Amino acid sequence: MPHSSLGFRLFLAVFCSPLAVATALAAPAKSPARPLVQAPATSKKTPASQHKAKAAALAGGSEQLVITARRTRSEQALGHVQIQRLLPGVNPVKALEILPGVVFNDADPWGNNEQNSSLYVHGFNQNQLGYTLDGVPLGDQAYGNYNGLSPQRAVISENVGSASVSSGAGALGTASTSNLGGTLQFTTQDPLHQRGAQIEQVFGSWSTFRTFARVDTGDFGNGNSAYVSFVRQDARAWDFAGHQGGYQVNAKFVHNSERDHVSAFFDWSQKVEPNEDSVTLPQGYGTYVRPFTYPDFNYAKNYINSAAYKNAGLNYRNYYSAAQREDFLAYAKWTHDFSENLHWDNTIYYHHDLGEGVVAGPITAAGLPTLFAAYFPGQELNTVFGGSGYATRTTEYWDNRGGITSALRYHLGNHSIELGGWYERNNNTQARRWYALDADNPTTPYERQQDPLIHQYTNNFYTNTFVTHLQDTWKITKNFSLMAGFKSELVYTNGTLPVAAKPGSLSPSYAVTAPGGEIDAAKPFLPAFGAVWNITPNEQWFANIQENMRSYQDAGYGNATPWGATSQAAFEEFKQHGKPETSWTYETGLREHRHVNLGPLTDIEGQVEYYHVHFSNRLLAIATTQTLSSIIGSATTLANVGSVTTDGMDFSFTTHFGPHFSLYNALSYNKSIYNDNYGNGKTIIQTAGKNVVGMPDWSEKFVFSTNWGNAYGQFVGDVIGKRYATYTNDMWAAPYAQFSINAGYTFHHIPHIAALKVQGNITNLTNTKGWSTINATQTSGQFSAYPIAPRMFFLTLSASL
Repeated sequence: MPHSSLGFRLFLAVFCSPLAVATALAAPAKSPARPLVQAPATSKKTPASQHKAKAAALAGGSEQLVITARRTRSEQALGHVQIQRLLPGVNPVKALEILPGVVFNDADPWGNNEQNSSLYVHGFNQNQLGYTLDGVPLGDQAYGNYNGLSPQRAVISENVGSASVSSGAGALGTASTSNLGGTLQFTTQDPLHQRGAQIEQVFGSWSTFRTFARVDTGDFGNGNSAYVSFVRQDARAWDFAGHQGGYQVNAKFVHNSERDHVSAFFDWSQKVEPNEDSVTLPQGYGTYVRPFTYPDFNYAKNYINSAAYKNAGLNYRNYYSAAQREDFLAYAKWTHDFSENLHWDNTIYYHHDLGEGVVAGPITAAGLPTLFAAYFPGQELNTVFGGSGYATRTTEYWDNRGGITSALRYHLGNHSIELGGWYERNNNTQARRWYALDADNPTTPYERQQDPLIHQYTNNFYTNTFVTHLQDTWKITKNFSLMAGFKSELVYTNGTLPVAAKPGSLSPSYAVTAPGGEIDAAKPFLPAFGAVWNITPNEQWFANIQENMRSYQDAGYGNATPWGATSQAAFEEFKQHGKPETSWTYETGLREHRHVNLGPLTDIEGQVEYYHVHFSNRLLAIATTQTLSSIIGSATTLANVGSVTTDGMDFSFTTHFGPHFSLYNALSYNKSIYNDNYGNGKTIIQTAGKNVVGMPDWSEKFVFSTNWGNAYGQFVGDVIGKRYATYTNDMWAAPYAQFSINAGYTFHHIPHIAALKVQGNITNLTNTKGWSTINATQTSGQFSAYPIAPRMFFLTLSASL
């Protein structure tokens, strides 16, 4: 497991304080059903509603499965209860996969492994979406971290209050510069107003052992409350001898007075995730997993001299690979109510990340002899790298970013006006280094590398982000409102190269790491227009039109960024003529919420939506060497390869059959098409009229739920259609269907325990095999993919004291 750190010692100091001895929480009352159509929950709750929500969570609850917001755009959310029903401790992004238009894949059942995860919403991938936690920006979720952290590292899953998706376009005030295709917003739970504690233990397949503990102070002083919580997770990977997990600490403080609302949140996360390598197809046809050989070092040394290694081709086995991440995230929020109609919201935040992606692989693989010969000409490479036949490559990350958001909200007659701004300073460093793997003292995937033999290159980035927005919602009549506004997005990035790669060390040998410089991504006017019409008390029509821009990623060699250019001249050319990616999103739809009397059918609510998106200036890193397995990366040319047109529909509904049964179903159709061909310097790639990779045309999700007092259960399905895996559409991943079930019971009237909940989960119920995340390629005839995790069983015991 990860080594101890300052963060863990800080947790011990806090958790073992006298605060941790609080143990009394009154038995929770049953929670009434939530409104069927409402905005997603926010962190501002009344004491009564908050206590009822927590009681529902402990008891299994009758919380509405999907919450639909009444906005000019499509926005749907899941609450705390439903997230934890799907699987206690689940990545909240994975929980959102049951919503229409959302396609999430990962090779582990929690969705925690970031290396092999993928997310698509209406044809846009995860790096083209926006993410916030309580309004604090989480960046664009790039695996090569540069401007944020994943939601599961930002907050403990059990502390998530709600998770929502704006699948067309996010709010103008969203703190993101990557939300071309919508936003994912997460909120943290507020402290309870009654003193108490909760402890949860998850047991499961592959030695899963997850422990969560939380202590609430209850109200103290004048309007103050707080909690501190801790989680440790350890689970053996299902297909190799690696243990994934780590430690995380959250703390939150809230103060409420007549005119002021203050909250502060702290998160520390330290995790290590040994990674499986993807399988290259069709060469690996018949191969489902490509596990590393750790911890059997003797086998690993023999393997690289065996016929199995020589015959494996692109699917050779590494000794190990892993993602190591440590994050500190903190924010303070202050809202002041000048009057009933004038409010001022402010947030200041800071995030520090120290990360390392590490791969220990054979020194003869994928162009490495050429790289090493540039640094150690004429030397015997096996001796140089410790005599094991392996070398260890790292990509090391340091990220320090901080910022402030501020917004004035003014209600004037029939107008609701909002003026806001966001500033962030981000200092980011990414370094590529190589280390020996000593035959007598091999390293492990759980430790940081020391004393590099090769410091190949380092990129430093300094980014200033300025975003402002102004909008007015005009209530023309009691039932009809119009919204109009715009945002201004100005992003200034200066990329430097303090350490450059040696000539001849890259692939191809003539490539270089470019010095770079400053490039700006600026759009002073990005408009938005919307309307909401309450046709009847039960039906609502909405429409939204919005333009968004995505700023350039802060990354160097081998990435789809200006700083990945292989010459300074290419960088300067892009600086003069390049354009950032933009999108126009058009969406409209109807919402329904109606009580009916049709035999067993008693209630129905749902939403149907049509959307059209025009995505312009699509940027693509065109590889100059075509290989899927190059451990040293490949030189790329950044090019504007034209536009994408998307049309689609989402249809979701929930039907209630009395108080005990309900059925939720979401059916989505998406057609995203490349409009242009492009060249790679040798030939024209015929992509015009082809489907966008990774996003299926059809997907369907359903949840059948039953509630009987203290007992509950769900049957969940996720059906994903055919996904193209090459830009030329000559290869694809077959459709698949996965099912899961969960069931639980809450016991009351146990001495000294307010509620004891027992929950069982089975994931991938039918043990479906197939490809989860696919790594699409520009090359016809091959792609790589990760497997779907097999059927697994979990048991959760949760007690409130």
